[in-house]
Amino acid sequence: MKIALREIAAVIRSKNSGPYELTFDVMLKDKTMYEKIREANVINEQVIADLYRIPKEDVLSIVWFPNALAVKATIVRPLPSGDIGERDVYGAEQHAPLMEYVFDL
Repeated sequence: MKIALREIAAVIRSKNSGPYELTFDVMLKDKTMYEKIREANVINEQVIADLYRIPKEDVLSIVWFPNALAVKATIVRPLPSGDIGERDVYGAEQHAPLMEYVFDL
């Protein structure tokens, strides 16, 4: 069954994790779906690397938070916050690839 992450998430957001990193938060709507996607490993380093077109080594961490029904992924920013050519100083507009992520479950 194909599922879009935006259909099962209550929140999908991005933000700075310092000037050199971006963090993505996905908070699921219910415990059952949280457990299913965690068990199926549909959010992992390779998925994040592919969605953001970065090397897998630039995915610094994937952390699951069962009490919040959430997963957090942190990557190296392509450009440091505020650098010349960088267009999102706060990192708040980088979550779109996750919103469009569709996977089999």
